[in-house]
Amino acid sequence: MHVLDGKRVLITGGTGSLGKVLLRRLLGGGAGDPAKIIVLSRDEAKQHAIRVEYQRRSSPTDEVIYDNSSKKLQFRIGDVRDFHSVASALREADVVFNAAALKQVPTCEYFPFEAVQTNVGGAENIVRAIRDLRLGVETVVGISTDKAVAPINVMGMTKSLQERILARANLDAPQTRFVLVRYGNVLASRGSVIPLFHDQIRNGGPVTITDPRMTRFLLSLEEAVDIILVAMREARRGETYIPRAPSAKIVDVATALIENRPIKTVISGVRPGEKLHELLISEEECHRAVRRNGYYAIGPILPELQGHDRDSELLRRPYSSADDVMTPAETHELLVRRGLMIDHDLQLEGEFLR
Repeated sequence: MHVLDGKRVLITGGTGSLGKVLLRRLLGGGAGDPAKIIVLSRDEAKQHAIRVEYQRRSSPTDEVIYDNSSKKLQFRIGDVRDFHSVASALREADVVFNAAALKQVPTCEYFPFEAVQTNVGGAENIVRAIRDLRLGVETVVGISTDKAVAPINVMGMTKSLQERILARANLDAPQTRFVLVRYGNVLASRGSVIPLFHDQIRNGGPVTITDPRMTRFLLSLEEAVDIILVAMREARRGETYIPRAPSAKIVDVATALIENRPIKTVISGVRPGEKLHELLISEEECHRAVRRNGYYAIGPILPELQGHDRDSELLRRPYSSADDVMTPAETHELLVRRGLMIDHDLQLEGEFLR
């Protein structure tokens, strides 16, 4: 029996890049056969497009919404910022994946309170509804980012607070297990650098590189979903799961994608709030972090929740994208293997960009 068999699953932000891949995996049955999957998001157009796609309609018509409540895959228009939207959706959920977020670093710098309302207020609304309404939610998986580690930007600060809110919720709502995942750059997700490089190359350049020293982890959306599902199955209350992923210099990624085309690169400078390297485990977290089944697991900071692997060897140093950087040849090989190169007619290849 799989962990999600017969469960009612809620995905907040389920129409985003990650949410759509998570939805496809859940419907594929790899984690079990859920009784119901609910997508909560603000965007009716994206919801309608997904509904039509999964019903295999050749022409989208309004009639497809009418039997929404009778389907395994259901859609709710709502916003994690709104307590009533969240509480209503949670009443029908056993397992929650919180993928709703404002995630673009410059946007959050220019609109910091908007980031607070979604990334912090949204998490608090989930906790408040479960706690105050005594809902029967079994597990909440919060999805965080490397930028929450020693944060220097608004996006990271709000995600760091989200992590603490969800970890603390294990004390306030002990009937529910709250766990977290944290990962870095996701290949070809909306707003990431590879689609930008593809567009710049298709337009004849130049390709803009913020800083030649910059490194990033290279994780696919599928691998991001892998760690979310592993954390859902294995993580203990308040723990944060971290993937072990390859990393590369962004300048090597750009060079690999350009190949032998006569396209120039320019240094544009670091954007507001941007880090040179992604940090997934900080120096302060090392004494709570262990290796577990191919991943890293960070124990909660609150002593009431600790009960970590006392016999496991703790990490001895932070975990950063500046560690063990791939060579240019290895970077090129990874991009080819992942189907992220551009063919000679400048047509994009690979499932990542569909």
